[in-house]
Amino acid sequence: MARIEGAGEATDFLKSLGFPTLAVHDTFSHFDFTQPGRRILVIGPMGSGKTEFAARVWRDAAVAQRKGERVRQLTSSGEVDRRKVFFIRSEIDGARFVDYPDDALAYRGGYIQCGENIAKIRDSFALEQVIEANPTVGTFIIDEASFFDERIAYVIRNHSYERGVMFIFPTLILNFRRDLFNSTARLMLEMATDVIPLTAYCEHHDCVNDAFYTYRYYQVDGQECPALYFDPLIIVGGDATKESRLEPNYAARCDEHHYLPGKEYTFFHLKPLGEKASRGDEGELVEELAALKGDIKRSRLYENFTERFSGKKDEEILFNALKVDNIAEKALAFLFFEQNLIPEQMLLRLASQLDLDTAYLEKVLSDNKRPVSFAQPFLF
Repeated sequence: MARIEGAGEATDFLKSLGFPTLAVHDTFSHFDFTQPGRRILVIGPMGSGKTEFAARVWRDAAVAQRKGERVRQLTSSGEVDRRKVFFIRSEIDGARFVDYPDDALAYRGGYIQCGENIAKIRDSFALEQVIEANPTVGTFIIDEASFFDERIAYVIRNHSYERGVMFIFPTLILNFRRDLFNSTARLMLEMATDVIPLTAYCEHHDCVNDAFYTYRYYQVDGQECPALYFDPLIIVGGDATKESRLEPNYAARCDEHHYLPGKEYTFFHLKPLGEKASRGDEGELVEELAALKGDIKRSRLYENFTERFSGKKDEEILFNALKVDNIAEKALAFLFFEQNLIPEQMLLRLASQLDLDTAYLEKVLSDNKRPVSFAQPFLF
């Protein structure tokens, strides 16, 4: 069972100075490199400081490495020295860091350069190669570990058990739908020894509550457009806010201001249409996708929004979700790679029949690890 970082010596010290109990808050102390085999989850929404926490660990390691032999013995297990830190990120996350040096550990507000101790990897097999090539490194910081395959959890566990290597994971555990990110995230929670939860201010302009959730939205003509529930799980983009009908932005939000329209439609209408299509009855799905593509007011999605949101609080911002592009493509992709209801042949045929944006579909499916090539035209 993982332990959650909480009150400790800092609290006792402040109490000894006469501070009342209710006024005592935890502080971030220097990082402990002496305990072998820790698997530390640093969780929170985007903007909560997860990667900045990793940068603090890096800076503390630089200080600890200047200490003497006694400290080296405390921080080492055999040839492994936990003061030696290596930073790892996913290959698909590269678009976020185009404005930084190749060796940058970048976070909101700055970056530090890691030199040769940084790598971009695709999967757990690449992680094994990095670990084997750096046998004396004792601390690996794996950014957004939930982006990787489930096998990575066992690679990490084995090296922590057998060699005393420490792993730190600044990662999203919840996706923009407020669900567990994926099965990798679930495994990381199960095998963690420590959990450090971080929050941020809610980034809604009228709110200063704690934000626990990552909110996805699009900026269209200066208006905030919440992502629909069936938006693709992974859309890779940069950190800068952008005006786009296709590329989303992210913000930390509290429960009240985390808008997520379209969930009822997804399971009450869209998924049943996909199930009928999988049984050979495609007509209603084709009709719905055509409406989403060409005249959204004829769609069941618009009808559902009208029934649920008309005259309600936040009606305007919820209806803004319909202003983004490629809603039909997103619906079809959801049925294909998340629900596994649409076979690849049907995906290709419907994309061709409805003249969907195949470049967008190809990128989204690749980012979500279900690559499909639309290069060859479908032959009817």
